[in-house]
Amino acid sequence: MRTSLVLAVSAALVAGTALGLAPAAQAVETADSSGIRFVDIVGEGGTVLKANVLAPAGAAPGTRHPLIVLPTSWAMPQIEYLAQARELADSGYVVVSYNSRGFWQSGGEIETAGPKDVADASKVIDWALAHTAADPDRVGMGGVSYGAGISLLAAAHDPRVKAVAALSGWADLIESIYSGRTQHLQAAALLGGAGALTGRPGPELEEVLGDFLSSNLAKEEDMIAWGRKRSPVTHLDRINANGAAIMLGNAWGDTIFPPNQYAGFYEKLTGPKRLEFRPGDHATAELTGLFGLPNDTWTNARRWFDRYLKGADNGIDREQPVQLKSRSAGGYEGYPDWKSVHANQRKFDLGGTQRAWANVDSGANGGVTLLTNALDQFLRTPPVVSVPLLPRAFAGVWQSERYDTPQRVRGTVKVHTTVASTEESGTLVAYLYDVGPLGVGKLVTHAPYTFHGRTPGQPFGVDLELFSTAYDVPAGHRLALVVDTVDPLYIEHNPTGAQLTFSSPAADPSYVSVPLRKE
Repeated sequence: MRTSLVLAVSAALVAGTALGLAPAAQAVETADSSGIRFVDIVGEGGTVLKANVLAPAGAAPGTRHPLIVLPTSWAMPQIEYLAQARELADSGYVVVSYNSRGFWQSGGEIETAGPKDVADASKVIDWALAHTAADPDRVGMGGVSYGAGISLLAAAHDPRVKAVAALSGWADLIESIYSGRTQHLQAAALLGGAGALTGRPGPELEEVLGDFLSSNLAKEEDMIAWGRKRSPVTHLDRINANGAAIMLGNAWGDTIFPPNQYAGFYEKLTGPKRLEFRPGDHATAELTGLFGLPNDTWTNARRWFDRYLKGADNGIDREQPVQLKSRSAGGYEGYPDWKSVHANQRKFDLGGTQRAWANVDSGANGGVTLLTNALDQFLRTPPVVSVPLLPRAFAGVWQSERYDTPQRVRGTVKVHTTVASTEESGTLVAYLYDVGPLGVGKLVTHAPYTFHGRTPGQPFGVDLELFSTAYDVPAGHRLALVVDTVDPLYIEHNPTGAQLTFSSPAADPSYVSVPLRKE
């Protein structure tokens, strides 16, 4: 079943997002009539990286230009950024985009943002400074997804990088696909399968992915160590010491790199920084810009580079650095920092005792990776359930009072409860719904949680942060928390016949804490 899912989602990714095959580059350097140069760059250990270069037209000889390096996204060909590279070159940048090692025509094996990938980024900068009119004092990096992660890691290891635009990327790989100690099945399967279809996974990646998807808990610490090495947050001190200006952009519904880990990383940065969250799923917020269409994310990325590589007084550094766009309304809201988003909290109680048999999907779920939240982005159609019809044998359900005024949820919803299981291991998934007068619930946010090594029947406390979001609950509606044990997005660890009990002891009441925008 998991193998089938890998192939299905991988095929969908490649068919739906690949922009075409990378242009052939048989010689070390070729050029086409549009001024794009296709080049071979020798990366770490002699591995050849296929790349393309765009430079400002008609520049005076000897003029130096700021440089932007764009590593490609996971499974994407080297022409991924050509539309944006053209915009940047037309405005005065030298732009080098290259296929990350192990993918498409580049050599080597997929290292998953390992040390060789970081070294490749520096080799590409070296090449650009030696073979183009790039200015060594004005170097930036950016990209989407994989390119974003590599750019952040490069900013930690190469002090020449002065500005980064990391879009739909990760700061913490463990918190991204193993949050709540739960394997994000569809995300990991999609990445693994797409890598196998478009590149050459290395033995280390194959081993880690196999252990991850097979729930090999004996290798858990090894997997976590592997992920930490590839997480920019692990190298935070070096990023801060180097002082690059960091712009982070992500989607509320990113099912591969959820927003919480980006927000936490942002708060720890000490240099110039900006955080943007918008509706959508993984890389869907940037997608139209890759086709050369108007796109807020890419517009702000160019403004960011202009400010910190050209010194342009364009005002981006005077704007509120945290910019949020609600899934329910147009326009952006500015905040001075991430903690200000959570300044106003409202709780509702999870009273009483409820029990749920495991291994059965109650009907509450987070949807399908890439598809569900993209539909929410463009059509505002989140997953829905009939809350009154949810089977109480397989789900716990609690509801707030009906609200007289709109409730503008902003940031990270937190759940605190007490759980007991008939088994030592288990998984639960918590969902927050906006429930209308007819009982139809629209998904606001959710998150999984897995436990191991618990004493059967012994209650224990659970604190769970749901995935950050911005959603407006209309007046006359209420919020509902639903907890069940199965979601197709995740691997669950409930033994057959397990039952979970949710309680609210008087000495430690259970609750949901909802961050609300101050009016």
